[in-house]
Amino acid sequence: MKEYQTISEISGPLVFVEIDEPVGYDEIVEIETPEGDQLRGQVLESSEDFCAIQVFEGTGGIDRNASVRFLGETLKMPVTEDLLGRVLDGSGNPIDGGPEIVPDERQDIVGAAINPYSREYPEEFIQTGVSAIDGMNTLVRGQKLPIFSGSGLPHNDLALQIARQATVPEEASEEGENGEDDEGSEFAVIFAAMGITAEESNEFLEDFERTGALERSVVFANLADDPAVERQITPRLALTTAEYLAFEKNYHVLVILTDMTNYCEALRQIGAAREEVPGRRGYPGYMYTDLAQLYERAGRIEGVEGSVTQIPILTMPGDDDTHPIPDLTGYITEGQIYIDRDLNSQGVQPPINVLPSLSRLMDDGIGEGLTREDHGDLSDQIYAAYAEGEDLRDLVNIVGREALDERDNTYLDFADRFESEFVDQGFETNREITETLDLGWELISMLDTAYLNRIDEELIEKYYRQDVSADDAEDEASEDSETAEAAD
Repeated sequence: MKEYQTISEISGPLVFVEIDEPVGYDEIVEIETPEGDQLRGQVLESSEDFCAIQVFEGTGGIDRNASVRFLGETLKMPVTEDLLGRVLDGSGNPIDGGPEIVPDERQDIVGAAINPYSREYPEEFIQTGVSAIDGMNTLVRGQKLPIFSGSGLPHNDLALQIARQATVPEEASEEGENGEDDEGSEFAVIFAAMGITAEESNEFLEDFERTGALERSVVFANLADDPAVERQITPRLALTTAEYLAFEKNYHVLVILTDMTNYCEALRQIGAAREEVPGRRGYPGYMYTDLAQLYERAGRIEGVEGSVTQIPILTMPGDDDTHPIPDLTGYITEGQIYIDRDLNSQGVQPPINVLPSLSRLMDDGIGEGLTREDHGDLSDQIYAAYAEGEDLRDLVNIVGREALDERDNTYLDFADRFESEFVDQGFETNREITETLDLGWELISMLDTAYLNRIDEELIEKYYRQDVSADDAEDEASEDSETAEAAD
């Protein structure tokens, strides 16, 4: 253990120390102030003559007389199954009043990259209970599917809903690709909040406790007034915990990271303190690499039952999806879920806009034996019909609805019902995948079968709701009769 009292400069969250021999990158440091306070830090940069240390608790109280001890090891997360049901701060310390954590082992928070040869292709369905996701942009085990939101939108409510409801249906867990029996695999949620307010933190914890979701969850809470440096290690602690539960204890783990924008702001703040040359909009040039190190820790390993699935949540500054944070996230991840401001203003809950949303692995995670054989065709047809209705809404603003023919009016009605019945389900409603698909068939049956050009004829014969079309025809006839009586 090497100890120095040679602090030369303190800048923001960084402490610069003169040294006489190199120290390891990411090495853990203990700093003892003249008052006897113990602080922890991590080596950010090192050379033969000096090193830069980022202090997790902030540099308050540190002066040139403080002692700096290099511990010769990197930061490790104490992991155990007993972490389930616990609430930790952004540095991994318990804040729920429970006992100290007795770990089974301590693992490096940087993690080990998954060998591409050993990766198993994600193709098993995760049910979130949210129709706009399950039905239209399906989440798959081992996938990383971010949520793109904006300031003031209810992404936190959606995150809590997914944390409460997410599960692996029995159909998807009975037998793995190689014939293994996955029925014993359990489901767990790792919830890592970065840069949130104390009020948001209280809401998260109250919801977890009220719904009982805390029993199968591990919560990491980094508050807005906590040091920015701590914000950098919070997602790494969470992902290390997830990897332990998934790859050593065979859990199917869903990791929810919110808000990645706060994480990237911390990167920018520390980069400015280091006087680095900034990249796009002041963010570090290595932000893409840094985000990839987090996102690529999702996946499945061949021969291991467990899996790590990620849902990062980020708020787009100015609702701009070309901003560096959503732009780089979109390059790395397999799709995105858009939270829409217009739908939110209409009271739709959750306000997910399915048109710009995408799950690139959806086709591999749905179908017979996983969800239902009609899922893919039905989703494609709903998407096309809703897009048609959206285009016609723009036309109505110009020519008026009375100028449209019967077909166009049907598509307009479909778009309205799709938003009000399919997407708008509330934050407390948990829909089974079969319920979501049945609702989709009820809506698509508003259209004549001649327009269903994306669905196989056998599926139309099996699932098409003739009674819906008949009811619509009766309603139209009744409206025509009422109109004629009024005219008389």
